[in-house]
Amino acid sequence: MSASAIQEKLAASGARLGSYRGAETPASFGDTPAEFRALLEGCGILDMSWQARLVLTGEDRVRWLNGMITNNIRDLALDHGVYSFQLSAQGRIQGDLVAYNRGDYLLVMTDRAQEPGLTAIFDRYIIMDDVEVADISDKLATIGVVGPKTRDVLASAGIDATRLEAGQVSDVVWRDIGVSVARSAQPALEGCEIWSAPDNTDKIWKALQAAGATPAGSEALELYRIVRGIPRFGVDLRDKDLPQETCQHYALNFAKGCYIGQEIVERIHARAILHRTFVGFEVEGEPPPSGTKVRVKDKNAGEMTSAARVPFPGGERTLALGYAHKEIAVPGTAVQIGDQTATVQALPFPLDT
Repeated sequence: MSASAIQEKLAASGARLGSYRGAETPASFGDTPAEFRALLEGCGILDMSWQARLVLTGEDRVRWLNGMITNNIRDLALDHGVYSFQLSAQGRIQGDLVAYNRGDYLLVMTDRAQEPGLTAIFDRYIIMDDVEVADISDKLATIGVVGPKTRDVLASAGIDATRLEAGQVSDVVWRDIGVSVARSAQPALEGCEIWSAPDNTDKIWKALQAAGATPAGSEALELYRIVRGIPRFGVDLRDKDLPQETCQHYALNFAKGCYIGQEIVERIHARAILHRTFVGFEVEGEPPPSGTKVRVKDKNAGEMTSAARVPFPGGERTLALGYAHKEIAVPGTAVQIGDQTATVQALPFPLDT
């Protein structure tokens, strides 16, 4: 079964397909609110065909990648990964990724929509280095398992993930097939990924569903990431944004040595100069368009980047992500987003149960 064949099977079982992060994946399985609740309170499974996978080989791969991205690859333990930014020389975000130390190679995970841009940056900076980059996106499939009951569902399916640390990978033989189980390297994303040959995805999917997981589409995932306060590249993370503004502090390492954009990152860190920060907003009414300005007393005070009408049991709420000037980035502060009234909220958003 190819990566596209699993989507055909899911579509045949009722999934509605749509474009997401540069790939065709299930948008919904027919009940997006229930799928969202599974991700938030139970366990949902996701077709992550939108994930791009790059393998870096060559003797210089560790030194070279450590000099490219914001997190520490040089001291990364075997079978562990870290979330990181790729910056420009001016310190602006060009992409985000997770890099894993897999022994004789590095594995880089990002979105398919980002892959061409990141690959072009990598190619530009491989000069005299012994580094080769290969795209294996169609050779390695990923199923996401997300939610507070992830480990229970995996255990019921015969996969032990109880000892995995954030970003750690375990290679196991499950029902006579080899799979890798990776715990998310992003703290706000509560879950794991299962990597396998594409031919095995249908078998894994059915086993997880039988163990109690709920199939979820990208529409539910978008609701989940907004509630959890997880920024998405191309939407909340853009090439005008600085790393510290995003509040994704686990993507930065200040003891690793030189990398592209480090001078700007270190200057902000040393001088504590930061004019705006990533926050949540609760908005009255329907979701405003992305890019709508945040205002206080008729003065620009930030920008909204993502918004959704979130179906909580107690009623729908409009929640948004974006940036606010430091002086008003205090939970409870009243602001205007376009013509709508809103309040600043801490992230992740408190749950409405």
